[in-house]
Amino acid sequence: MSLTAVIEGTNAAVAADPKNAHAVFRSHHDLVGVTEVTTQVGSGHRFIVDEPEVLGGGNAAPNPVEYALAALGSCQAITYQFWAAKLGIALDSVHVEVEGDLDVRGFFGIDDSVRPGFGAVRLHVQLGGPESSARYEELAEAVDAHCPVLDLFSNVTPVHRDLTIA
Repeated sequence: MSLTAVIEGTNAAVAADPKNAHAVFRSHHDLVGVTEVTTQVGSGHRFIVDEPEVLGGGNAAPNPVEYALAALGSCQAITYQFWAAKLGIALDSVHVEVEGDLDVRGFFGIDDSVRPGFGAVRLHVQLGGPESSARYEELAEAVDAHCPVLDLFSNVTPVHRDLTIA
């Protein structure tokens, strides 16, 4: 199925009933080692999360903040492709690099004035194709306004936690 067909089908489904716009995504995580976590998302996709040895882990897999950067970079690439189709912009290639600065003093509680998450994140996007620079700037603005993971990085999202003691 083409992205254009997905866009048109989704627009029609939401127009027919706004409830069709609501989606819920879930993930399940189990600590199975010192810092190793098995994760299941979606319809059975499984992967491992771990910390590098320098942070007490076994380096069996990327750590959570590396997955966060991967989520941002891959969401950017997908959103560029999606919005290029939506705007009728020819796009031959998308390459995204993401960097994040993290000061471990926040995570380790060494200095509570330092946030435990990224202090800064940098995106470098390289697009290839036959369009003018102005068209690709239009595309970049649409992506910045509509990328779900960029929104998570850029805005406060309410998080509600409940705790069960077994």
